[in-house]
Amino acid sequence: MARITSDLLVDEVLRRWPETIRVFLDHKFMCVGCPITCFHTVDDACREHHTPVPKFLAALNAAAASPATVDG
Repeated sequence: MARITSDLLVDEVLRRWPETIRVFLDHKFMCVGCPITCFHTVDDACREHHTPVPKFLAALNAAAASPATVDG
């Protein structure tokens, strides 16, 4: 299973693991549909939204590891 890291672009995370969309929304990140996602890393997004990176990465990886995940 691939792990989501803070250096991945938000766009890549959302495309590869669409189940993470809920995590972005639950944390009030307005990344879904934002044109900046192809330039911002997860680390950038966390900094912009004043969210601790380790906590957010844990939530993303938990969502990506859910049984419904189809690894493409």
